[in-house]
Amino acid sequence: MKNQKTYGLFALVAIFFVSINLRPAVTSVGPLLNTIADDLSVSSTQMSLLTSIPVFCMGLFASLAMPLTKRFGDRMAITLLMVLIGVATIVRIFVPSYGALIVTSFFAGVGIAAIAPIMSGFIKKHFPQKTASVIGLHSFGIGFGATISAGFTTVFFDWSNAWTFALGIWGVLAAVAIVIWMMATKGGNEQVGTVTEAVAQEGRNPWKTKRAWMLLLFFGVQTSLFFSMTTWLAPIAQEEGFTLATAGLVLTVMSIVQLFGNLTIPAMLDKYPNRMAWITGLTAVALVGGILMWIGGTAFIWAGAMLIGLAMSGLFPIGILLPLDDARNDKEANEWSSMVMSGGFMMSAIIPLVIGVLYDVTGTHDTSVIMILVQIILLFALLPFMKQKEA
Repeated sequence: MKNQKTYGLFALVAIFFVSINLRPAVTSVGPLLNTIADDLSVSSTQMSLLTSIPVFCMGLFASLAMPLTKRFGDRMAITLLMVLIGVATIVRIFVPSYGALIVTSFFAGVGIAAIAPIMSGFIKKHFPQKTASVIGLHSFGIGFGATISAGFTTVFFDWSNAWTFALGIWGVLAAVAIVIWMMATKGGNEQVGTVTEAVAQEGRNPWKTKRAWMLLLFFGVQTSLFFSMTTWLAPIAQEEGFTLATAGLVLTVMSIVQLFGNLTIPAMLDKYPNRMAWITGLTAVALVGGILMWIGGTAFIWAGAMLIGLAMSGLFPIGILLPLDDARNDKEANEWSSMVMSGGFMMSAIIPLVIGVLYDVTGTHDTSVIMILVQIILLFALLPFMKQKEA
């Protein structure tokens, strides 16, 4: 029993450190979007691909989770994927070109894609009684990684005067996480290449289940909102008259608000488990934030970003939890999570790219804010389909 408790504690630490690495390869680009575009002489549409490509990969390659887990086990699969993320990130220091950014974004996206459903299955398997709370820790780690990358990328740029260093230095985090993960999960005693009786149970095919498709749409829209905000909030703020440093600060503070919600909301979900109430309330908060951003001005940009950040902090972990709530066994948990994340991330790659195209066409970020509002309205449209039906 003591060994199990010790393993559980170390596993929580490892989950946190791995989770930190699931956003910096994407979110570190936002604060330096205009700087990189000017240096490489590329358009906003081209720059938006640096967000859209890894996010699209998160969807396209999420299905790798099941075969990788079966072949290597969850521990080694996550280790190998972390190596991929780390190498793809740190290479950016040495190859200062748009092509290199595209290639590294692709490989980072592949790694992030497969880790996400593997980690969800790992959490449900090892923490069945505290799944919501541990998903909260996982979400907090993701948010923490997004926060520090948003906040310190400009610091690293100011210190080094090189955007390549500011983007690539985040690969060091992956190296740290790999060491901690390997040490902390050593006593997991997982089986590789075999299937337990529980996993071998029959499960509903999510691709043929209407409920799974609704969960996919919900996850896709709220994740799209996250990547739209992290990619375009700083440029939107700069158009409103913010300096580069202050625009980066808005993004950082929004991420800090998300961190607070990532920790507190999943913990409250254990005590107040009504998913519909949470989704409705958080979506309403996001709508108020979107309206404030549309009104514009320094104060409203700040307030709107904070409210949307708070909403996203709860919607993301709920989006991860919903397929786990519906799953009847470990097999369904893995397959439903993989399907929801796969399709959802592929969806969420589209809107940030569309925002970039619209900006190139119109020359104003008014269209960017409109697209943010459209996504929030879509979340409201999905509310009637989010209520869980009895099995």
